[in-house]
Amino acid sequence: MTTIEPDAVLQLVDVSVRRGGKALLDGVDWVVEEDERWAVLGPNGAGKTTLLQLASAAMHPTSGEVYVLGEKLGRVDVFELRSRIGLASAALADRIPGVELVSDVVVSAGYSVIGRWREAYSDIDVSRAVGLLARLGMAGFESRRYGTLSQGEKARVQIARALMTDPELLLLDEPGAGLDLGGREDLLRRLTAFADDPDAPASVLVTHHVEELPPGITHVLLLRDGAVVASGLAPDVLTRQALSQTFGLDLTVERRDGRWYARAETSSSL
Repeated sequence: MTTIEPDAVLQLVDVSVRRGGKALLDGVDWVVEEDERWAVLGPNGAGKTTLLQLASAAMHPTSGEVYVLGEKLGRVDVFELRSRIGLASAALADRIPGVELVSDVVVSAGYSVIGRWREAYSDIDVSRAVGLLARLGMAGFESRRYGTLSQGEKARVQIARALMTDPELLLLDEPGAGLDLGGREDLLRRLTAFADDPDAPASVLVTHHVEELPPGITHVLLLRDGAVVASGLAPDVLTRQALSQTFGLDLTVERRDGRWYARAETSSSL
């Protein structure tokens, strides 16, 4: 029997999610502690997005138990629970109006709304939003329209929004997606600084690519076809064997200056 960890930020116990006869997740066990920085890796269709929907209290499992910030899904007001979780995802970003002011994109997280309407925000709220933007290299962008930003700038605004409510759990769904090399490296530098901050909340970063992992990542979960391939400390999980099994391809793996790199093995005959 799996032990329930009372102090865990996130715990999945034998969790499965099925839709239309297909298992999106199958018997997943996973625990995230408050001082850990996790990455979830896997190919398309591995179950990464489904996992994040469970972690953000946006979905319930078909079977098994999910505990988020000490609360069991199915026995808690998820609207109240979601206010304690910071989320940045492509699905959320697509709902942000292009005409929205950058400062409003961030500050409106306090009401868990997208698109400012008639909500009243205090000077403290606005100052916090401005400070988070500055921390992420977006000082001076407060009055810009969201739709005028580059992909990298939008990613940083989304992370600032996710941090606005001082969350106990931060979930980042492929923040580097669509970024060019410069944008990706800039974002990784900022995520590295965040991961090194002892006061930062526990975090989960979802990505397809080991190259997008900031050096501060402590733990990794590998998924394939909805099942866990490997889980644990990053150096123990990011191995040639585990990554090759996860992506269905013979890979070579190396680590340089705290960064991870993987590439397909090249035949000696080529």
